[in-house]
Amino acid sequence: MTKKFLVYGVSKGLGKALIEGIPTAQDTIYGVSRSMPSFSNNNFHWIQADLSETNSVQTVKSTLQDSPIDCLIYNVGIWEKYAFTDDYRFESTDDVELLTMIQTNISACILHLKAMLPNLRLGQNSKIILIGSTWGLDNHNGHEVAFSASKYALRGIVHSLRETLRQDKIAISVINLGYLATEYPLSVPVDDVISRTEGALIPLQDVLNAVKFILSTSNATCVKEITMPAMLDENV
Repeated sequence: MTKKFLVYGVSKGLGKALIEGIPTAQDTIYGVSRSMPSFSNNNFHWIQADLSETNSVQTVKSTLQDSPIDCLIYNVGIWEKYAFTDDYRFESTDDVELLTMIQTNISACILHLKAMLPNLRLGQNSKIILIGSTWGLDNHNGHEVAFSASKYALRGIVHSLRETLRQDKIAISVINLGYLATEYPLSVPVDDVISRTEGALIPLQDVLNAVKFILSTSNATCVKEITMPAMLDENV
């Protein structure tokens, strides 16, 4: 059975890998990003949208209209300018930057999910997957306030929408990821990625396997959370 995918954040990194590694050649994929992806195929339809703008919802909805969606993956997460470096200082973070992060990481997610629920209800065994972070877990060691808050928010969205979507048998999940080896595409074998990163980063293939597991489950199951730190990650 063919599927229709709606994937956000497809221009590079994990989003690009999701497009390349999850759908089959017969599936239809709608990919949302601000910049044009460097790849294309006959079944891929790019939707240009800036999620920091509130009208991005109308842009995506006008493209899909009443088309059924079987899988929605929200792979979006911008962070502070100096995040994950020794130069990060919360008090020095620009206010506009913080508000843009909240709009892109939280508000846009809520608004797009709200708009796409009718499409998901038309799908077959529909799934929603939010790409979260270990920065959204209790007692992580990160300093990045807005990024962490936005990833905690994704978990709240999942737990709350689960109650709304139970009657529709639409499963919603969040995958809390640690540091990813995004610079190594799927064409690089897993063993090579592990060797080159000395085992400190998660190969993209491992994330795709987690997504495939969620998609393989029936509508009698809801996989609420998967947490995936790198094996050597000491932040969680």
